[in-house]
Amino acid sequence: MTTQWNLLTEAHAALLDVVKGVKAEDWNRPTPCSEWTVAQVLQHAVGDQLGFASAITGGDGPSWNPFAPSGEPIADPVEFTLLGTTAAADAWATIPEDAAEVPVPVPPNVLDAVTGVGACALDAAVHAWDIAVATGQPQPLSQWAAGEILIAAKQIVEPLRAWGAYAPAVDGAEGDDAVAELLRYLGRDPKWTA
Repeated sequence: MTTQWNLLTEAHAALLDVVKGVKAEDWNRPTPCSEWTVAQVLQHAVGDQLGFASAITGGDGPSWNPFAPSGEPIADPVEFTLLGTTAAADAWATIPEDAAEVPVPVPPNVLDAVTGVGACALDAAVHAWDIAVATGQPQPLSQWAAGEILIAAKQIVEPLRAWGAYAPAVDGAEGDDAVAELLRYLGRDPKWTA
């Protein structure tokens, strides 16, 4: 059995596309994750994808701490990104859409399949946005994906805010679309610039 998760496919494509657009001189640029550079955000995002894969398969997770990324140069950023996105996609492909309990690396450590895949997609997609805006690329999120990810975010983010994984939500503004609503919920300013 193989399950096709369109949301995860789109989130992974967004991350890979923005990584392909990062110039060599941009890896140390600041990002909306105020403590991290572009390289650190990518290390975090790839580590989290490996963490989701590991939770599902029982295999090895990242060899580094995704919450303390080094920012050291990445020899092949595209290959590095594919390491995480492929592992996560392959793991989720084994999970049926109606699975009620899937192990995940975020509290409460077990989620239904739709929420769990939304959480995995959230991490890839939102960090794709972080990298894109930090490096002057177009924002990569579709309105559909943002709306779907927001549903999952509202089920997992609040407990994580207490640990500093997400900043407090930012007040909405008139005319916000689904992407802006998601970003604000995750503590980001949709108009952030480097």
